[in-house]
Amino acid sequence: MKKTMMKFIAVLAIVISGVISSNAQELGVRFGDISGGNVAIDGIFSTGQFSRIHGDVSFGNGFGVDLLWDFLYKPLGGEAFNWYMGVGPYLGVFDKGDDDEFALGAAFEIGLEYRFNSIPIALGIDYRPALEIIEDTDFHSGSFGFNVRYVFGS
Repeated sequence: MKKTMMKFIAVLAIVISGVISSNAQELGVRFGDISGGNVAIDGIFSTGQFSRIHGDVSFGNGFGVDLLWDFLYKPLGGEAFNWYMGVGPYLGVFDKGDDDEFALGAAFEIGLEYRFNSIPIALGIDYRPALEIIEDTDFHSGSFGFNVRYVFGS
């Protein structure tokens, strides 16, 4: 468990320093089934008008990092609703008693987001299935999440 916690602290420090230095457009939390547990620090980094990077550092029964490229990010009807779709790698390290379990794979996400016009908050729900490639080969299909993020510069 000590090794897992030290790895988690190292990854968390790297991600937080990256978020601070890269001027994230949105930062918040994600709740639900995630690669490393059930709670994550959630960040959005714009890469263009209709694409973005969606990163998560999760913890719970270990820790995980998801880095997804949302290649579609489009308004849905009115200006406050947006839908997105993306894919990218994930990494997880889970505490299994005396041994740590390592997972590496690819995750896909599709979601719906509401950005409030009067306050700098975005709420989102998404579905994120994943294909684990390393340590085992497995498909995880039950990954739903809820995001609450602060929107910078709005």
